[in-house]
Amino acid sequence: MTTVTLAGTPVEVDDEGFLQKPEQWTREMGEEMARSAGIEKLTERHWQVIDFMRKTYLDTGAAPSMRALGKTSGVAIKELYELFPKGPAKLAAKIGGIPKPRGCV
Repeated sequence: MTTVTLAGTPVEVDDEGFLQKPEQWTREMGEEMARSAGIEKLTERHWQVIDFMRKTYLDTGAAPSMRALGKTSGVAIKELYELFPKGPAKLAAKIGGIPKPRGCV
C-alpha cells in the first residue's frame, strides 16, 4: 500500500489507486481523482453514478457490477461509457472511493 495526498488529506491506496478506507473519501477527493483520470468536471450525471456506487457498496459491502450498474443506476450503459471512458464501473468506483468491483480487471 501507498500513502498519497488527495484534496489535502493523506490516504492509503492500493497498487491501482483505490482507497483502502472508503470512509475517508470526500467529494473533493473524487473530483481530484476524476481530473487525474481525464475527466475535467464531474456533472450531475457523474455524481448520480458515483453516489449510486457508494450507496450500493455501503449498503451491501460490494460494488455493483457493470451489468447491475446499467440496469439499476438510472444511467444507460452507453451513457456510462461516455461519462467514464475505459471501464465505467471500475473508474466510477475509484472516483467514489470504494474498492474495485468484482470482475473488473
